[in-house]
Amino acid sequence: MKIFLTGGTGFIGHFVAKEFLEQGHSLKILARNPDKIPSLAKHENVKMIHAGLLDSEAIKKGLDGCDACVHIALGWGETPLEMLAKDTTATVQLLEFAANAGCEKFIYTSSTAALGKIRHNSNEEMVCKPVDLYGATKAAGEAYVLGANSKMKRNIIRPGYTFGQLAFPDGVTQPDRRFFNITQAVKENGVVHLTKNDGTQFIHASQLAMLYSSVLKSDLNEEIFFGLGTEWISWKSIAEQAIKMRPGTKATIEEENKGWGSDPLLFSLEKIEKFFGLKFNGNDFIYDHLRWNFGV
Repeated sequence: MKIFLTGGTGFIGHFVAKEFLEQGHSLKILARNPDKIPSLAKHENVKMIHAGLLDSEAIKKGLDGCDACVHIALGWGETPLEMLAKDTTATVQLLEFAANAGCEKFIYTSSTAALGKIRHNSNEEMVCKPVDLYGATKAAGEAYVLGANSKMKRNIIRPGYTFGQLAFPDGVTQPDRRFFNITQAVKENGVVHLTKNDGTQFIHASQLAMLYSSVLKSDLNEEIFFGLGTEWISWKSIAEQAIKMRPGTKATIEEENKGWGSDPLLFSLEKIEKFFGLKFNGNDFIYDHLRWNFGV
């Protein structure tokens, strides 16, 4: 399959690119910095398109002959109008261009933030009630993808907290630095500052990439899928594991009590198991990820 991919040189995107390539697909990757990951750019089944999310002519040309469009890139802005212009408009434009180019499938990368405040046993059918600008922007993108008058099969993936090392030796790391900050504090015999009862259903980027591949292979349409692990993992347990990995460290953990309850509110992952037989556990990768952050 020929796939037009945005965000392919980003953290999640380069894991998805690796998964697609391993599945035998060829990629056209839209990138503002096409040389960001040299080994990816040089891959025989990759063509880099040096352009941004709003470069209409480059996108139209790149979509020509593609079977699918997978949209992972985020166009960031500091104000609602900037987010509307840089991300929502870019998504709507890409959606229209992909349909006009004859793409059969379109996958939109949203976020659990589109749902808003987590409710008990949150599922994909719940009404979105975003609580911040990022969530509102993602919810808007979802609405356009689902409401498009198009023959393309359009589906949505909502990743949660995604972690991992490098998909390629010269790849990119995750933007959130909490794992790094924990290991640094442990190495320096310092204090690991956490929020009491903070945690989430972590998913490794390679696991998330498997979900993208499964959705791409399917003939589903207008479906939404959470991209998360089934197990809730606390940041405290991760910090405790990091401390155990460094015998002799004098690092300690301090938790700020913000009134968060000890009974976590969970996302339901029944849908990806039902449709694809996928069931992920972030614990399978936590230890190796801490080792990598320790530089081992």
